[in-house]
Amino acid sequence: MNNGAYLTALDHARQELVVRTGLWKRMRDAGMYPVVGAQTIAYRKSLTLGQRYVIESRFLGLDDRAAYLEQRFVVDGEVFARAYVQGRFLYDAGGTVPMDELSRVSGMDPVAHPLPEWLHEWATRVRLPGTRSPAPSTWE
Repeated sequence: MNNGAYLTALDHARQELVVRTGLWKRMRDAGMYPVVGAQTIAYRKSLTLGQRYVIESRFLGLDDRAAYLEQRFVVDGEVFARAYVQGRFLYDAGGTVPMDELSRVSGMDPVAHPLPEWLHEWATRVRLPGTRSPAPSTWE
């Protein structure tokens, strides 16, 4: 698999997760949907054509802007690749879903799942300006 195929597989796994848990229906009933705001992946071993693997996903926590997941490609109990994903949530009618509203709809509790400090720092470092702010393409 190439790097793009890993990200596509992670997208499918996240979609399956929200459908199977009933979260997709609750979000759609509330007029909201998830998007990836940022992600990072580390590759340890290559998956080969036809090799069977599973994707494990777990919820890590919430901050004031997003929800965070860890996802792993696992073969026979061994991690081949690991990704951290920041999920943002938008309304169909436009605008960003406030985290208290996401918590209400999803049942995700930010107090019960405090975000690890290193992940909060990562999110801050990779954050781009909002769509209404300039984002000039300059190298620093």
